[in-house]
Amino acid sequence: MIVDAFEEVLKKTSLIPVPTSHPSHVAPIPSVLPTPIDAQFIGDSGKKTLWVVFVLMLIASAGFTALSWRVPLSKRLYHTITTMITIFAALSYFAMATGHGISVQKITIREQHDHVPDTFQEVHRQVFWARYVDWSLTTPLLILDLGLLAGMSGGHIFMAIVADLIMVLTGLFAALGEEGTPQKWGWYTIACIAYLFVVWHLALNGGANATAKGPKLRGFFVSIAAYTLILWTAYPIVWGLADGSRKIGVDGEVIAYAVLDVLAKGVFGAWLLITHANLRESDVELNGFWANGLNRDGAVRLGEDDGA
Repeated sequence: MIVDAFEEVLKKTSLIPVPTSHPSHVAPIPSVLPTPIDAQFIGDSGKKTLWVVFVLMLIASAGFTALSWRVPLSKRLYHTITTMITIFAALSYFAMATGHGISVQKITIREQHDHVPDTFQEVHRQVFWARYVDWSLTTPLLILDLGLLAGMSGGHIFMAIVADLIMVLTGLFAALGEEGTPQKWGWYTIACIAYLFVVWHLALNGGANATAKGPKLRGFFVSIAAYTLILWTAYPIVWGLADGSRKIGVDGEVIAYAVLDVLAKGVFGAWLLITHANLRESDVELNGFWANGLNRDGAVRLGEDDGA
């Protein structure tokens, strides 16, 4: 009887929960979510576009070189400048296509709320700084081509090139600028003002000098200069939509710039050289060191007395 009573007590007490060091029911702990990251990187279409433009710039460089063989060295100034433009562009696109000349800009976007804590989002977007290196080399050469075609003075060409370099470099500073600060759009504004100086020099001084060289050359200069300036006006628009406000993705940015570069460099160069071949007023002939090197008149003489 005692054993049966003891077993009955054990059965009843086994249903009582045994206290433990950890509570069985814990109130939910609010989770801390990590800051979401929006990674904006180039995709397959953008990479293919970079390779296509690289090949197109190589083909253009080879074609411009072949055209230069048809004229004497003293008349190859346009050919040399234009070939350098497409070679620099090809090097830039090769760098970008192989993953070089690219940095990642980290941007923190703060979203303010009235009744809950503010939220933050990180944006990691690729910036192709190799493109700005390309522009700092090729756009001055494009201005030199147009300045020589119009017969502009060296002083005006120099000032237009300086304004152009300011435009490109401040565009790079703006692309790498911190989000939400006035400096970013301040650099962009400076770049736009510098661009207006480039337009002013080419339109005013270039147009006046081209007019003095005859109606045929003036008509050609006005056409090719207007074509160039229209394309150049599209560059800051693409920048504002891409690096500026990020309204378009990296692939869209790459494709837009690629189309503009092909038109502003490859098509520009072909148009200039083909028309130049049939337009005598556009000739710029360089002799002396350019064509003949250091001849007897220009050679440095060593071992001679100064007449003292």
